[in-house]
Amino acid sequence: MGTRASLLAKTQTRTVADALIAQGATVEIVEISTSGDLSQAANTPIAQTGIGVFTSALREALLEDRIDVAVHSYKDLPTAGLPGIVLAAVPERADPRDVLVARDQMVLGQLPPGAVVGTGSPRREAQLRALGLGLEVVGIRGNVETRIRKVTEGEVDGVILARAGLARIGRAGEATEVLDPLQMLPAPAQGALAVECRVADTELETFLAATLHDESTAAAVTAERAVLKELGSPCAAAIGALADIVEDLDDDGRIVERLSLRAFATTADGALVRNSATGETKDAEQIGRSLAAELLVDGAQPRGAEGA
Repeated sequence: MGTRASLLAKTQTRTVADALIAQGATVEIVEISTSGDLSQAANTPIAQTGIGVFTSALREALLEDRIDVAVHSYKDLPTAGLPGIVLAAVPERADPRDVLVARDQMVLGQLPPGAVVGTGSPRREAQLRALGLGLEVVGIRGNVETRIRKVTEGEVDGVILARAGLARIGRAGEATEVLDPLQMLPAPAQGALAVECRVADTELETFLAATLHDESTAAAVTAERAVLKELGSPCAAAIGALADIVEDLDDDGRIVERLSLRAFATTADGALVRNSATGETKDAEQIGRSLAAELLVDGAQPRGAEGA
């Protein structure tokens, strides 16, 4: 099983490995360095690192038979598929929301005008600026530990991080505020994992799906990533999306599950456009595509086709 070498990636992979081991599998974890890790170490801005920088090396290792399974943070995967590789399972998702880690235990509304907030995400930056709090937003890179240290050492007043990442490495308690999606929509598929194997390994694919796959999570992230794909943007774009599976009543008064999707994108001048949609879970991809089309009509800026 292949993983990036960061603490978060290894922790995520170990969780998946443990689930397989509990079902009788023997697992060896192999650490693989990616171009994203190298660019992060060099402090290269995310927008300049390209698509799939955290996933391509793992996929190459799969195709070269150096590993049998790759575990990714789903939000890092390009929306375009790769011949020879199949998405075998999407495990149950962790909390997809963003959090603030700030000095003096402050929440976002307590940060004074001019306070410096660090993020490497254009999505987070666009939403922070739209809140109109007068914050100074600066770009930062590095793993979770490095970003938190920038707060404790006084380099910035706060940083925005994914709650799932903090929780997976046992540091969720350091968040000073969990941000409501009404303020900060997460990245498409944030908090979810993607488990891939080779197309030819059908028995392994079946085993991974039976052991790990969660249909509700898969439907939600399918809708979110359909928005991303339709807008032609990688994770470096200012696009957010979040889908929830909610209970509703059908025409006969029976309780059914429906998918509720919210998304935002930015216009050419940096303004935010937001919209939402609902539908049946089986139509998750079409719901996402239709919502993206509405965002484009509302002025969202298309980014050009995304590659693999």
